Amino acid sequence: MHNWKSSIQQIVGHRFFMNAVMFVILLNAILIGVETYPALRAEYYDIIHGFEVFFLWFFTIEIILRMLAEKKIHHFFRSKWNLFDFFIVAGVLLFSGTYFISAIRILRVFRVLRAITVVPSLQRLVTAFLKTIPSLGTIMMLLSLVFYIFAVLGVMFFGGISPEYFGSLHLALVTLFQVITLESWASGIFRPIFAESPLSWVYFVSFILVGTFIVLNLIVGEILNNIQEAKEEESKEEKIEVSKKELAKITDEIAELKQLLLNKEKNNG
Repeated sequence: MHNWKSSIQQIVGHRFFMNAVMFVILLNAILIGVETYPALRAEYYDIIHGFEVFFLWFFTIEIILRMLAEKKIHHFFRSKWNLFDFFIVAGVLLFSGTYFISAIRILRVFRVLRAITVVPSLQRLVTAFLKTIPSLGTIMMLLSLVFYIFAVLGVMFFGGISPEYFGSLHLALVTLFQVITLESWASGIFRPIFAESPLSWVYFVSFILVGTFIVLNLIVGEILNNIQEAKEEESKEEKIEVSKKELAKITDEIAELKQLLLNKEKNNG
């Protein structure tokens, strides 16, 4: 039993296995893109269907191998990434051959997201982003206050000059959202207002400095900080795993020495 389990662990842990899984995920993503073209889907239906059957069996066997590679099968479900993989694959298997075509298509699209579970760097990035969400609340509150204040000022200063952009509070908020993206704000919004109000540059420049270069940088900084923390946690987990393996090795060696001593005592006796 130990031999076949160790063989499966070697297969699953091998670099070729992970590269093969990643290649099939990318191939699946390309096929999903091809299916969005009705003409191509109709012309190559048999080939697409054949590949889909292959993907279904490949990912099913992959999940089974990864489950068998664990010391105990239920250990597989301790990882949130493993749970995600399992539900995606199991969902496609469950709905295959049923009338829930939309559910199958959605799950097949989500199957592309399995690239995250294969690439550790993507896992760190997603983990860092998820950790950032609670702290984003405070930053978003600050950003909302900045938007509200500048929107009210915009209506007061430019409501008469440019009613299509600052005629009301909600129009001003939409305009400021366009400005903060830095997309066509100068030629479309700023210059016509600047022609009527030369001091309007103070308003726009101050909003961009506060909104874009300060508040949004807080968000980026928070994400980068969480990425660093995720890397440190991963490094600690790797060190703990190495320590456990070394401890297990030492324990096995001690057990062997004990057995040798017992055998010597029996022979001397």
